[in-house]
Amino acid sequence: MSDRWTPDRWRSRPARQLPDYPDEAALNSVEARLRRYPPLVFAGEARRLKEHLAKASRGQAFVLQGGDCAESFAEFHADNIRDTFRVLLQMAVVLSFGATCPVVKIGRLAGQFAKPRSDNTETRDGVTMPAYRGDIVNGIEFDPAVRTPDPERMIQAYNQSAATLNLLRAFASGGYADLHEVHRWNLASVDGTLGERYRKLADQLDDALRFMGAVGLTGDTIPQLRETEFFTSHEALLLRYEQALTRVDSLTGDWYDCSAHFLWIGDRTRQLDGAHVDFLSGVGNPIGMKVGPTTDPDELIRVIEALNPSNEPGRLTLISRMGAEKCADLLPPLLRRVKSEGRVVTWICDPMHGNTHKTANGFKTRDFQRVISEVRTNFGCHFNEGTVAGGVHFEMTGQDVTECVGGAQHIDEAHLGDRYHTHCDPRLNAAQALELAFLIAEHLKAKR
Repeated sequence: MSDRWTPDRWRSRPARQLPDYPDEAALNSVEARLRRYPPLVFAGEARRLKEHLAKASRGQAFVLQGGDCAESFAEFHADNIRDTFRVLLQMAVVLSFGATCPVVKIGRLAGQFAKPRSDNTETRDGVTMPAYRGDIVNGIEFDPAVRTPDPERMIQAYNQSAATLNLLRAFASGGYADLHEVHRWNLASVDGTLGERYRKLADQLDDALRFMGAVGLTGDTIPQLRETEFFTSHEALLLRYEQALTRVDSLTGDWYDCSAHFLWIGDRTRQLDGAHVDFLSGVGNPIGMKVGPTTDPDELIRVIEALNPSNEPGRLTLISRMGAEKCADLLPPLLRRVKSEGRVVTWICDPMHGNTHKTANGFKTRDFQRVISEVRTNFGCHFNEGTVAGGVHFEMTGQDVTECVGGAQHIDEAHLGDRYHTHCDPRLNAAQALELAFLIAEHLKAKR
């Protein structure tokens, strides 16, 4: 095989976290069908996002990336999509006031189906089966018929992603995202002091919009007042699916992964010689990479060079996920090294994955205070090093779940089982997500 990049070159590289499909013929058939399907996103949209991320790398914009830990087939419903979109809109408005700069909205939606696992198998009561790797691969029920990887699930994931994107585009441009509707974005689960705080902010925005209207600045003259740009993202884990949706852009002749606007490499698959780094090195999308506690500065520079050899602004986003207790020690050396090498990256903070623990009664959860602690420490590290904290990355939902402890609702471990619905990792609920946005906005405002 030639060393020139092609969408299938990754197959000659060591590949981690990929499922073993028992029926090769069925797998090949699904890949062939996906290659004939229309793209889910377009290259021009991905290039537009890259421009926004370049601004975020310079502190001229702020990235808000959030959504499900893992989308599921069972919870696919228009109301769930709407509620998550609505919370992201609320958070964006709050952050815009705090950061006084544009907010780049990226959803973990319309494709976030595959999940990396610590082990390839799961054992219960002496019975061992393949680990659950997300609905795009297999089912969560502990049953051999469901746990066996099924390539047909990629078709269902594609169809669900297409329907989700169709609804998101309608929300973003069809009037739902109109800033005059901020009062209507509130959720029943966001009440009390937090709800009142949001209503006060909405009142301030209404006053500003009425003034702008009085001087002739309306949605007819400024489209950004009545519609918004919204981008999709997911971890590019299942490479057969990603390859099948990779197409040549008719305008530039470059390859783009048309499954989402933004793809990222996880902490478990960022090996320099690995299949995932190789695959994303060749697509034109803006891409991300998780940077965790085990990241070596020398190795990081080598991977950055592989993913963004031309040092293009907006091309590469580094998503740090250190943990609240480790961030102050582990992040600054990476910031210094990337800065000293002159590498242009967009840094954003994922305060979720490094702060997961299991309770005595068996629930995986995250403590709200540790989440906000890592965000504050992360921002402080950037301030001290003279680098830019370009955004945040959360696992959250618009549903009123009880999966993370703490916050204004005072969710404790005893009540996690009340509405614990996640298929994988715990998510912030709508109230916790909005509360976090206010706290981040205050911090950003204090630093400016």
